[in-house]
Amino acid sequence: MSRNMLFVAVALLLLMSGLSCARNQHLESIQVLPTGTVTFGSAVAAPDNFANFQAYGTYQHPPQVKNITSQVSWSAVIPSIVNFQTVGAFEQIGPSGNGCGNTSVTATFNDSGNVVISNPGQIVINGPSAQGCTPAGPQPILTIAFAGNGSGQVTSPVLSCSSPSSCNATLTYGEQVTLTESSTETFAGWSGCTSVSSDNTMCEVTVLNNVTVVASFTNP
Repeated sequence: MSRNMLFVAVALLLLMSGLSCARNQHLESIQVLPTGTVTFGSAVAAPDNFANFQAYGTYQHPPQVKNITSQVSWSAVIPSIVNFQTVGAFEQIGPSGNGCGNTSVTATFNDSGNVVISNPGQIVINGPSAQGCTPAGPQPILTIAFAGNGSGQVTSPVLSCSSPSSCNATLTYGEQVTLTESSTETFAGWSGCTSVSSDNTMCEVTVLNNVTVVASFTNP
């Protein structure tokens, strides 16, 4: 093979490798912005009562971060109280007019069978009763209870208690609470959680009704 032919062959291989890499670009994670809590002081659905959210995808092969707001599927834990509308590079999310509460929104993308879910964006719809923000009926109660013969503690921003005594708090419909266990004994697990962290130390609860979360501790 002549030197020119070898050069052409190598160039073609490099080009094909680049094209293959572009075709196989893989989505690793999605970041929803803003990351803080967005609060609406009214439950009224109005053209100017919304917040701009965005979803950024982190890719590999090759590495890249880009706005994928219009490509993802947006959803909420309590879909009845929020509206979604994609406008250009933004997802406009605001009250639907169907009540108030706390909820979270996420962006989901199916990357060749691999479903990637974003971090949750937090939304609070609150305000005076004249603006539709007084939920009907009693608010839900979160109770922390204990099981097993060990001792430990469960803490959160809204309530904390130590075994063996249970504790409870009245929360807002749709409020999300993170419970964390700490003990000098062996922690055996949770029940009643909406989701549990991979290391089993944290329990996420979305309070839609009265709910009891049980933390179990056993002697080592």
